[in-house]
Amino acid sequence: MAYSDFAIFLQFFLGLFATVNPIGIMPVFVSLTSYMDSDERRKTARTTHFSVAVILICSLIGGQTLLDVFSISLDAFRVAGGLLLLSIAFSMMSGKLGEDKQNKQEISESMSREQVGVVPLAMPLMAGPGAISSTIVYGSRYPETFNLIGIIITIIIFCFGGWVLFRSAPFIVRFLGQTGINVITRIMGLILAALGIEFMANGLINLLPGLAV
Repeated sequence: MAYSDFAIFLQFFLGLFATVNPIGIMPVFVSLTSYMDSDERRKTARTTHFSVAVILICSLIGGQTLLDVFSISLDAFRVAGGLLLLSIAFSMMSGKLGEDKQNKQEISESMSREQVGVVPLAMPLMAGPGAISSTIVYGSRYPETFNLIGIIITIIIFCFGGWVLFRSAPFIVRFLGQTGINVITRIMGLILAALGIEFMANGLINLLPGLAV
């Protein structure tokens, strides 16, 4: 594997980490599973990250086809995805954890469900519009089979790492405290904002070539 290929996968991993922000979502996971025993909490963490992997891999494989069905250009999707990432990033930097990813109706419905691993944890909190749009963009930008396999492996590694984090969530939350989690969330928001601007810039330059002059 060439260094350039590794750089692609690393960039995607870091962007996905910033978009999903699993450390920032850990307090939500702890609160939603507070009534569960340790075995149920581990099962929920496993279900959550398996669901995230399935959602993102399906987006990677079928995302471009979906764009073609609606006659949406990749560059237009990049701009829209960049705007969405910016919106999430500003919310993260202002400390509004998860509020932009889940509306009141979703909250009230999800709390009455036995299985919170899929809704709301996997979707929309983790595999939300920002993560899905980022995955589609990378899949369309690097459509070669080798790169797609590498991105799928990166998604699996990311979900495995998130699963490990969630298993130790109660200990990490107590160690970092709410202040530490807020600091990490804001740093992730800054990285995500930069990634969103890059998406928008690339899309706008191709849509409006005069901007590059």
